[in-house]
Amino acid sequence: MVNPAVEKVLKTPPVGEEDHNIVMSEKIRLGISSCLMGNNVRYNGGHQLDKFITRTLGNYVEFVPVCPEVECGLGVPRETLRLVGSADNPRLITSRSKIDHTEKMQKWAAQKIQELEKEDLQGFIFKSKSPSSGMERVKIYHADKSGLTGSGPGIFAKMFMNHFPLLPVEEDGRLHDIFLRENFVERIFVYKRWRDLVGKKITRGALVEFHTDHKLLIMAHSIAHYRTLGRIVAQAKQYKPAHLIANYESTLMKALRLKTTVKKNTNVLQHIMGYFKKVLTKDEKKSFLSLLRLIYTNTILL
Repeated sequence: MVNPAVEKVLKTPPVGEEDHNIVMSEKIRLGISSCLMGNNVRYNGGHQLDKFITRTLGNYVEFVPVCPEVECGLGVPRETLRLVGSADNPRLITSRSKIDHTEKMQKWAAQKIQELEKEDLQGFIFKSKSPSSGMERVKIYHADKSGLTGSGPGIFAKMFMNHFPLLPVEEDGRLHDIFLRENFVERIFVYKRWRDLVGKKITRGALVEFHTDHKLLIMAHSIAHYRTLGRIVAQAKQYKPAHLIANYESTLMKALRLKTTVKKNTNVLQHIMGYFKKVLTKDEKKSFLSLLRLIYTNTILL
């Protein structure tokens, strides 16, 4: 299930200069690898401008650019870096001169993450395959050049995700997958609304309203998490405010990470039909269910 705001973003074509009047009253704040914004900070002095991110998503988002390698003191252009060693403890090493920049990067990253806490981020988009900023599957090499030992996140990305475990994160390569893109856009919109609610000093009534507004969306991701969230809301008076917020937020964001499926969406549509059981005729119900079965079958066969 895609909410209207998310659907609008997904269907909006890349904009030209004349289309920059599309704005939101208060944009979502996202951290982003600086090269994806078109900034010339890559090892070769170039960039990796992503037009979907900057032009389409950019209509709804305020970006906070970050380039770990430049900001930790490495120049432009510079020698390429790679992760070397074990998957559990990779080192950030220059590819030719074999200089180890691991501690330098970690020290900078720890300080940068503290600064980013003040930015009120609702998500982060990382640069894929980067030894500093890759979200996942960055190659890790044997020190003796005999091949790969495994893969994992870049040094900065790993520290960031460990510090902000609930924050929606993605990387540019995965955003070319329409389903992963939908999931990420959905999560940042929901997280933005949730954090706005928390910022207004949440009340039980406001929590009930938020949960009601998002329950079908949550059901499309996970019935189990939806039921857990329902219990949290029902027992809200038993929690201290800080515990209530933390518990609901954690469960909500874990639910939204799970992928929607045709079967889950079909179940939600059947649930929605229940709201109209007193106004639909027997033939209308039968027709609707037949259409759902047809859509489900045809989608599964594609």
